[in-house]
Amino acid sequence: MPKAIITLTTDFGEKDHFAGAVKGAIYSELETIKIVDISHSISPFHISEAAYIIQNAYKNFPSGSIHIIGIDSELNPENKHIAVYLDEHYFICANNGIISMLTSQINPEKIVEINVHDNIESNFPVLDVFVKVACHIARGGTLEVIGKPIAEIKELIGIKPVVNPENNQIIGNVIYIDNYGNVICNINKSLFEEIGKGRSFTIQARSIKFTTIYNRYSDFINFENPKSKRVEDGKKLTLWNSSGYLELAIYKSNSNTVGSASSLFGLNYRDTISVNFE
Repeated sequence: MPKAIITLTTDFGEKDHFAGAVKGAIYSELETIKIVDISHSISPFHISEAAYIIQNAYKNFPSGSIHIIGIDSELNPENKHIAVYLDEHYFICANNGIISMLTSQINPEKIVEINVHDNIESNFPVLDVFVKVACHIARGGTLEVIGKPIAEIKELIGIKPVVNPENNQIIGNVIYIDNYGNVICNINKSLFEEIGKGRSFTIQARSIKFTTIYNRYSDFINFENPKSKRVEDGKKLTLWNSSGYLELAIYKSNSNTVGSASSLFGLNYRDTISVNFE
């Protein structure tokens, strides 16, 4: 019996029947398969948000796992469906740039444009097409059976930061705002170290500036001070998050009390964050 895991990442939310219907369709084909929900709370049609989440989730699953990504998946001449084998994992999604965050770091071994649609009438492609493809792969089927090989996929605009010609500035953008309102930028630690070469720096986002990057939220706390004399909640900080990306945060943020980085700094998706080296 199939031992693969099928994961689901969608913008379906929890209210409607969509996520449950997809799971039911998978179980109807493969009763013993394991299904894992990565998230059904992606902002509607938010491709870069989904790309960030799948990039940081998939690598924790076993090799051979199959990842269905149901974001902006309606089939049309400009939004074909693809299946990708990359880093020993399978990804099934629309060719809308959602996988380009992965392929910018790891070269895919196989990409096919799915062509099983002639045999399937569908206005719900995640249910009717992506499930069929995922179950085919889980049974040991090859990608060539369900699609024709292609060499390139669409690139997601805005996921790569820009370095100026003088190599003293990185200009990035907000790519994700998490559940705590923390702001994640597309500048990662390896690029920062490559360009910075140990120089002092200033991070600027609107009128907010930072000159220190921490490795953990609590690193900025001076534990030598008595707890009664510390003022911690609501303090602004920057850190390298667990995924290696630059994050602007509020310590123990809560939008109902101390506020969040997104609300207090006035930052939203695609807003600019720059790093200037001295």
